Amino acid sequence: MKRGLAAVVVVLSAAWLAAADLSGIAPLVDAAIARRELPGAVVLVGHGNEIVYRRAVGRRSVDPVEAMTEDTVFDVASLTKVVATTTSVMQLVEQGRIRLRDPVAQFIPGFAAHGKERVTILHLLTHTSGLAPDLPLEVEFSGADEAVRRASDLTPAAPPGERFVYSDINFFLLGEIVGRVSGERLDRYAKAHVFDPLGMKDTTFLPPDSLRPRIAPTERCRPMAWPCSDPSAPFLRGIVHDPTARRMGGVAGHAGLFSTAADLSRFCRMLRNGGRLDSAQILAPATIARMTTASTPAAMKDVRGLGWDIDSSYSSSRGDVFPIGSFGHTGFPGSSL
Repeated sequence: MKRGLAAVVVVLSAAWLAAADLSGIAPLVDAAIARRELPGAVVLVGHGNEIVYRRAVGRRSVDPVEAMTEDTVFDVASLTKVVATTTSVMQLVEQGRIRLRDPVAQFIPGFAAHGKERVTILHLLTHTSGLAPDLPLEVEFSGADEAVRRASDLTPAAPPGERFVYSDINFFLLGEIVGRVSGERLDRYAKAHVFDPLGMKDTTFLPPDSLRPRIAPTERCRPMAWPCSDPSAPFLRGIVHDPTARRMGGVAGHAGLFSTAADLSRFCRMLRNGGRLDSAQILAPATIARMTTASTPAAMKDVRGLGWDIDSSYSSSRGDVFPIGSFGHTGFPGSSL
């Protein structure tokens, strides 16, 4: 089942919590399972530093059948963009090693080809680079270097800053820049500077075999294939579902991260606490505010922060009552913050 398994984390303000009827959550998920929209989910709601609702519903695996558990590890797909990549980029911005207005070609020689010399870090973070949504998914390749080479050879569809086009290319380029600037590949950088300090013990790229029993599988798929259409193929379990990330070796700035609802709640607490969780200060309060403030042009219909979604065509999971000022992100297999 595509979009089949969900890890949903919501952080509520005091006013929203007072008005919320959390007892209605489980019936909604049960109804979605009955409609075969998903086999299972873990839903977690937090307020301040407290978890006020947490429940596992349904199944994490359909073949073999396994019950969903609160500690299920999910392929969180595009949550990688905000949890790993945006956070890492903004740490480097704070350190003065990257500036939002820096051209991408300053870090990736050759990227300026075909009119891309004016594309900046800011354009990548806000999906206003003019680049395509992804590399052609029907064309197999191998390696992160090859992905970057193919991205550098692209011709943008619009000048930078003129059009919002949600693009995985933007973020695997950002992941590459994190590696080149820091000297550590994105997975190693994020573990050392984000996940370990926040106590996100089950959050990782390339999950080890020890986590495999708790990982929710996605689809039956051959290692480099797309679409996942071979019923005889094994389920992807601990291998990223996104085909471009798979072809890049499982570590990419746009997808590849695995995590649990509990770990993601710790990340959310850090955001709500101005970049701090317990004794760890991951980002400055001003950086959190900058990330979650509208950074797209005022006339642009789709409103995005730095990495984060504020009010765009991808905001449907926010519903109709969360106001501007809330922010979040989703991932293809069903994850949502």
